[in-house]
Amino acid sequence: MAASAPYLVSARKYRPATFRSVVGQKALTSTLKNAIASNRLGQAYLFTGPRGVGKTSCARIFAKTINCLSPNPDGEACGKCDSCRAIDLGNSFDLTELDAASNNSVEDIRLLNEQVYVPAQVGKYRIFIIDEVHMLSSNAFNAFLKTLEEPPQNVIFILATTEKHKVIPTILSRCQIYDFKRITIQDIVDHLQYVASEEGIEVETEALGVIARKADGAMRDALSIFDQVTASCAGHITYQATIENLNVLDYEYYFRLIDAFRTGDVATALLIYQDIRDKGFDSHFFLNGLAGHVRDLMVAADPRTVPLLETAEDVGKRYVDQARSLPLNWYYAALRLLTDSDLAYRAASSKRLLVELTLIRLSQLLTPATPPFDAVDNTPPLRSPETTPRPTSGPASAPSSSPAYPSPAVVPPAPQAAHEPNPETSVTSDIAARSTAKRTAPKKVTPAPTQPVKKAGASPLPSVSISKPTSPRTGEETGERREPVTAEAFSEAWARFIANNPAKHILISAMRSAAPRQVGNEAFEVAVEHPASVQAFEAEMPQLIAFLRNAVSNDRITLSVTLSEIPESAKTLPPKEFLKKIVDTNPVLAAALRNMEGELGS
Repeated sequence: MAASAPYLVSARKYRPATFRSVVGQKALTSTLKNAIASNRLGQAYLFTGPRGVGKTSCARIFAKTINCLSPNPDGEACGKCDSCRAIDLGNSFDLTELDAASNNSVEDIRLLNEQVYVPAQVGKYRIFIIDEVHMLSSNAFNAFLKTLEEPPQNVIFILATTEKHKVIPTILSRCQIYDFKRITIQDIVDHLQYVASEEGIEVETEALGVIARKADGAMRDALSIFDQVTASCAGHITYQATIENLNVLDYEYYFRLIDAFRTGDVATALLIYQDIRDKGFDSHFFLNGLAGHVRDLMVAADPRTVPLLETAEDVGKRYVDQARSLPLNWYYAALRLLTDSDLAYRAASSKRLLVELTLIRLSQLLTPATPPFDAVDNTPPLRSPETTPRPTSGPASAPSSSPAYPSPAVVPPAPQAAHEPNPETSVTSDIAARSTAKRTAPKKVTPAPTQPVKKAGASPLPSVSISKPTSPRTGEETGERREPVTAEAFSEAWARFIANNPAKHILISAMRSAAPRQVGNEAFEVAVEHPASVQAFEAEMPQLIAFLRNAVSNDRITLSVTLSEIPESAKTLPPKEFLKKIVDTNPVLAAALRNMEGELGS
C-alpha cells in the first residue's frame, strides 16, 4: 500500500511559482518581466510592503526567471531546465537566501561578502535574497555598504522588508525600490475560489468575503484562515459556519442597526446590542465595527467614492442600497458620535451605559425628541430625505440646515425703527453697560414696557433679559405657544433647570440664592447681589429662557436680571470704624472711655 502524500498547507501548496500566478501585483510583475526581457537588470533591488503580499515569492520568481536557460515567449521561466528545477527544489548554488532576522551580525555579513566572489554554476547570475533586511544591525549595514554599491559582475542582490523606514538611507539609495500594495478583497476572494475549486471544496461567496476581510490584505493570512475554516466545515464552507468559527461580528447586525437608526427605533437598537453582548463580543470592538460600517455607508453614498469600499461585490451592492436611505449629513453626525464614544470608552465607569446612550442618540438624529425633552441635548435633528419637514414651535426646536452638531441658534433681537422703542431688550450685561458708558456719552436707559419698575435702592444698571421678537400676527397663525403662566409653574421649571444642569456651577449657585418673582402675566424678574452672577445669567440666558419657555409652553416669557445694592447695615466695616460707630451710638461706653482717659487706637 503506497503511503499518502504528506499534507501541505495552502499557503505553501499554492505559493506563486510564476509572475502570472502572483495575485494583486500586476503592474509590479510586468515591470520586472520587462527588465528581464530588455536585459536592464540592476545590481540591487528592495521589495517592500505589508506581510503576506508576495515579496519573497516575487524575489524567488525573479531569480528563477533571470537564470532560466530557456524562458517562455511571454517572459516566464520554463520551470524545466536545470536552473529552474534546482531553484524549485531549493538546492541551487546560484541562489542564496539569508534570513536577516536570525543572521544580523557583522560576522554574518562578512561571510556573505566572501560568497559574493564565487562565480555562478549553472545560470548566468549569482543572486542573493536577504529577507527582513531591516533586522540587520547598524554595524552589519555598514559592513554591507561597499559590497552592495560595487558588487562583482553577474551578482544581484534582492532585499525584502516590511519596514522600509528602518533601513538606513545609504542602503536605500543603492537599490531600486519596489513597493508591494495590499491585496484587494475581491482579488483575495477570486484566488480563494480558485483554491477551493482545485481542492474540491464547496464554498459560499459571502464566506470567502469574511475570510478576505479578516486577512486584511495579506494573501498568506487568507490561505491560512481558509485552511482553518475548511477543517471545521468538513468540505462545505458556509457563511454562518465561517463567522462562528472566526468569531467575527456579522455585518447583518450592523445593517439591522442602521435600519433602526433610520426609523428612530431605540428599543430594537438596544435589543440588537444586547444580542451582540450575549454572543461574547467586546463593546469597544462593537463600537469600532459600527463606526467602520457607517464609514463604508458614507463611502457608498457617492458613486465617485464607491471604489474606496473594501468589500466583495455582492456585499458592496447592499451598502450602496442602504446608503441611499439616509442623508449625507447623518453620516457626519453619526461618525462624530461614535468617535466621541470611542475616546470616552476607556474612562467610562459604566461602559455598557455609554454604548447604549450612543445608540439612543444615533436613533434620535432623524427623530427629534418632543419638548421639553429636546432641551436635554442641544444637537438639532437631521432631516431624512424620505420625511417631510416637521412643524416647529419655539426657538428650541428650530430646524438647522448645517451639518452635525451646529451651535444652538440664538434668537436675534427684532429690528426696530429709530423712532420706535424696542418693547423687549436683548441680552445685555451690567459690566458691558458700564464699560460702554465710559466710552460714549451718557444715555438714558429706557426700561421695557413689560419689565417692572425697579425698587428704590436697586442698582441703576440695566437688566438682563431675553425674549422672542414680536410679530403682528396672532399666536395661532405663527404656531406660537401662549399658555397661561403661574408663579408656581415657573418656579417648578426653575428648579428643574437647576437639577438638569449641575455642571453650570456659577449659574446654578446664583439661581439657588435668588428666587424669581412674577411682575407681569408673562414677565419675571430675579435680583442678584454680585456682578459675576449677572455675567453667569448673561452667558447662559439663551439656553435658560428656551428651557423655561418649553417647560411652561409659552413663547412670550421674559426674564430680567437686576443687580441689587447691598444695604448699608450689611456692609463690613474696618475694626476702628466699627468701634467708633459703637462709641458714637452708646453714651455709657463713651463716658467710661472719658473717665479712663482712654482713646481709640489706630
